Amino acid sequence: MHPLEDRGTSSNGNKQSDPLGRVGRRKATTVTHFAPVNPATATGPAAELLAQVQKSLGSTPTMTKVMANSPTLLQSYLALAGAVAGGTLKPAVRERLAIATAQLNGCEYCLSAHTYIGANIAHIDTAELDSARRAESTDAHVAALLKLSNTIAENAGDLDDADVTTAREAGVTDEEIGEIVANLALNIMTNYFNVLAHVDNDWPVVSL
Repeated sequence: MHPLEDRGTSSNGNKQSDPLGRVGRRKATTVTHFAPVNPATATGPAAELLAQVQKSLGSTPTMTKVMANSPTLLQSYLALAGAVAGGTLKPAVRERLAIATAQLNGCEYCLSAHTYIGANIAHIDTAELDSARRAESTDAHVAALLKLSNTIAENAGDLDDADVTTAREAGVTDEEIGEIVANLALNIMTNYFNVLAHVDNDWPVVSL
């Protein structure tokens, strides 16, 4: 994946990756703010939740081990991830939503993770993965979902009527709009935490 060159246009335009200037504001420090919890020595709720992650995924990503410092956070992440996975939006759509939001928020960990999952599990082709970083797609319906998601994130939900009308005209349902918000909540949670904690990236790196 190649870093995007144009970061200056809002999601209401055609080119977009960092409208809020978050990538440029990144602090120089690379110090990890929280140590990962070792599943082998964890106790109590943290141990139970990490065991749940291992059973579900077959591995324990670094993000979840760092989240385990706060079992409430890890439990919230797992619950919301499970809820959105049971929604109407297909995995290939959810992964593209996650990529768009990670690019928007400047989270390299999530961008890397969802690019890998999108390619290897959701079977999204390279061109579509790259387009998702700009909230774009050759599929008109997916493009409408991505654009609406970024517009919601950029405006804290305070949209013009035209934004919602345009999405509905592209076939986006009210149920899907609700699920976009749920996916945003999940993705913003992980983006903000990974950026805050400087979680070590254990995925094939995709640079912002």
